[in-house]
Amino acid sequence: MATFLEDVTPGSVWRLGEIGVEREEILSFARRFDPQPFHVDDGAAAASPFGGLVASGWHTAALTMRLIVGYLLELRVASLGSPGVDELRWLRPVRPGDTLSATAEVLEARPSRSRPDRGSVRLRVVTRNQDGDEVMSMISLGLVSRRPG
Repeated sequence: MATFLEDVTPGSVWRLGEIGVEREEILSFARRFDPQPFHVDDGAAAASPFGGLVASGWHTAALTMRLIVGYLLELRVASLGSPGVDELRWLRPVRPGDTLSATAEVLEARPSRSRPDRGSVRLRVVTRNQDGDEVMSMISLGLVSRRPG
């Protein structure tokens, strides 16, 4: 059974799961998309303010997105995509070997004024490392179908 806008309750907190951070994935992602020295070179990373290799914030966002999508697929949310993200913040470095987990709090679920077949959902997504430290937060916006009929 699908989850529609009417099934999304503000105040609900969704536990999105967890995902490991692999050194080779950090390097591969950074070489392709964010080749700053502290993402791709151990020596430069050790001499940086981070004191070692760290994942790109964009990589952290991509890992978080994987958790979000996995959860939405599990719920069978009638997703229509997303118009964007607000307030994206990278709060702490993510390192090889970290295990990330994420939660999403439903801030708002409201019908569209102009398109009666859909609505929007605002989520506060928080990603934490294995120690419980917040490494990233964002407000995610999603479009969701309304229940047919």
